[in-house]
Amino acid sequence: MSYAFLDKWKKHRNRLRRQDLKIRGLIFNIQKFSIHDGPGIRTTVFMKGCPLRCPWCSNPESINPFQEIVTKFAICSQCGSCQEVCAKGAIKVKDDSEPGDGGVFTVRTIDRDLCDRCMRCIEVCPTGALSSVGENKTCEEVLAVVEQDSPFYKNSGGGVTLSGGEPLMQPDFALALLRESKRRGFHTALDTCGQAPTESLEVLLPFLDLVLYDVKHTDSFAHKEMVGSDNRIILKNLQFLSGKVAIWLRVPLIPGFNDDLYTLRNMVELARRVRIEKLFFLPYHKWGSGKYIGLGREYGFANAADISENKIEAVKELCASTGIAACEIASK
Repeated sequence: MSYAFLDKWKKHRNRLRRQDLKIRGLIFNIQKFSIHDGPGIRTTVFMKGCPLRCPWCSNPESINPFQEIVTKFAICSQCGSCQEVCAKGAIKVKDDSEPGDGGVFTVRTIDRDLCDRCMRCIEVCPTGALSSVGENKTCEEVLAVVEQDSPFYKNSGGGVTLSGGEPLMQPDFALALLRESKRRGFHTALDTCGQAPTESLEVLLPFLDLVLYDVKHTDSFAHKEMVGSDNRIILKNLQFLSGKVAIWLRVPLIPGFNDDLYTLRNMVELARRVRIEKLFFLPYHKWGSGKYIGLGREYGFANAADISENKIEAVKELCASTGIAACEIASK
């Protein structure tokens, strides 16, 4: 191999790296010291945008692929500045007083269909009652944060995990983050629902050590009825990944949806067929329910019961009988 060719190849490699570092993506959180998103101590990059509409989602701020306004009107000073700067008239005031209570208490609301997300209201809000979720960051900016905890990765066998939302909705950004992470020697993981073109997964594979694959249901009709899309692409992509990368299959246990033993046994059989490394059942919780108010949405699972202790014990027994070495139910 000639020195001229090597020099040309190095320049090309460096040019690609510079391009990767400049690619921008929309994220809503970078969570340090994450211990549930892969092996060891990790930094999880949460990317905005998801193709599914799971009504129990604990990260509702991740669903829409654009920056959003979050409200905390409980700390609103009633100054009216936000309403004054809203050119679209999306911020309105309603009288929330009761007859005879001795005063008028006004409440501000946002018509999110009218809002064009100019974010002027946030700029003028003096109390922080209005804030935004979602930031456009370059790959270089994100990895500057990830790099801060690199000693923890080396000592614990951890690394960086891309999550969301659905990272595959930003395939170029995901590729840049993973490729640069591998250049820096980090263990990499992708947390995905699999609802994406197979080609998007294929280009990421050379830069992935682990895939955390979420499956909600094995039945296509039940899946579509609950989350708005069938599961054909999801199951196809899971089969595509089989044998090519380590897979941890993660199943949220949703009361009345997929927590019956027939469905759970189907999940176990699916795990066997695709030769997963680990199988996790994750009990439903309401930890993210409070976020919906600030985003102007209703929490669709407000009346859902928690997974009963009896059902958890039944799932534990199922795990013990599967023959899968690493099948377990996560602690509540």
